[in-house]
Amino acid sequence: MSAQCCAGQLACCCGTAGCSLCCGCCPKIRQSRSTRFMYALYFILVAVLCCIMMSQTVANEMKEHVLNKSTKRLQCQQIPFYEDICKGIKAGDTCEKLVGYSAVYRVCFGMACFFFIFCLLTLNINNSKSCRAYIHNGFWFFKLLLLVAMCSGAFFIPDQETFLNVWRYVGAIGAFLFIGIQLILLVEFAHKWNKNWTAGTTHNKLWYAALSLVTLIMYSIATGGLILMAVFYTQKDGCMGNKILLGVNGGLCVLISLVAISPCVQNRQPHSGLLQSGLISCYVTYLTFSALSSKPVEVVLDAHGKNVTICVPDFGQDLYRDENLVTGLGTTLLFACILYSCLTSTTRSSSDALQGRYAAPELEVARCCFCFGPYGEDTEDPQNMKEGPGVIYDEKRSTVYSYSYFHGVFFLASLYVMMTVTNWFNYESANIETFFSGSWSIFWVKMASCWMCVLLYLWTLVAPLCCPSRQFYV
Repeated sequence: MSAQCCAGQLACCCGTAGCSLCCGCCPKIRQSRSTRFMYALYFILVAVLCCIMMSQTVANEMKEHVLNKSTKRLQCQQIPFYEDICKGIKAGDTCEKLVGYSAVYRVCFGMACFFFIFCLLTLNINNSKSCRAYIHNGFWFFKLLLLVAMCSGAFFIPDQETFLNVWRYVGAIGAFLFIGIQLILLVEFAHKWNKNWTAGTTHNKLWYAALSLVTLIMYSIATGGLILMAVFYTQKDGCMGNKILLGVNGGLCVLISLVAISPCVQNRQPHSGLLQSGLISCYVTYLTFSALSSKPVEVVLDAHGKNVTICVPDFGQDLYRDENLVTGLGTTLLFACILYSCLTSTTRSSSDALQGRYAAPELEVARCCFCFGPYGEDTEDPQNMKEGPGVIYDEKRSTVYSYSYFHGVFFLASLYVMMTVTNWFNYESANIETFFSGSWSIFWVKMASCWMCVLLYLWTLVAPLCCPSRQFYV
């Protein structure tokens, strides 16, 4: 019995059963999903490590340890040979190189290289039974060792100063590419949603009611959000920057709505409508709110000579004083959003959308959950599947998502995490405790993302007019 248990554990580490973890109590899971879950788990582990490295509390504890040792207190015995270990791994006398933005750059360099290598290794894999596919879907223990080795090896790169300066700009480019992919997929999602539900109106007029209701809800959210931000983030005197920002972004929402239903656009794109512009308007409203929340607080002196914070909601000031709560919740939500973006961006349909491959309009079948096929997202027909112990092998004939594209997205996500955690270009003064207290770098990145989203959507509307000889399928 013990021999069988050991064999099962070995198969879990080296075989293709990624997520079942050889546990009989776990429900069966599709192989394609278990593989993506395991890579996502590795990604989250490194991301959490980056947050720890950016913690000022951790840095202070490391300094306190050395201070206590120098004063010969009993606490110095907590980590024997502390200074010797730090010098041995070339992390400085007090291991100061294991914390701060430079440490995050090195660790994310290792993670990015890990996903980049697998991106190259899995190019043009169309069959899950090939040798490279087995490496992608298994050998989890050895891949974990490889990831740890690559993250650790980054600390031994010579000429660290040049490396950090060059890698910072590489990270910024990769992070903006990651944001760009998310925005392209958002615009594609808006067009796909409208096209799918519009296809249903030919058979059932109730789809018109669904389109009208959802469009009304989204415009109500966008309008209500802008009004609330005008109430809470502006004042009668002052806050001119916030007023201009709200006016510009509100005007952009009106612009894209008018362009979407203009006769010239309707002639070339009959599927264009207010549903897409409503969704983009909601996203613009969200990014505007997120940007305003990320601005450094403005403090002025009142009539009594006291410091008063302006241009922010009064009810949120007490919450922001609890740094631990804000940091914990904010970091959790941040990584949840990044992980969700990664996983939803790595499906077969997302890969096809980025390459300009779309289903023919006449093949559209209207569904409420139109993102999923009859058997779920990116899965084969049930007749082409087979079951194993704890795993459903849903890639019997072919892969259900692009392996190389999957790793490419996680490669860019690694760079995005690196830039985000280190506060983009305010890296020297960055730490995780004050990450959500406001930063001009984060503010302008979010505003740039907002305007880039509007430009992408406008381009999908006017591109058929500018290039009438080309065929567009969005």
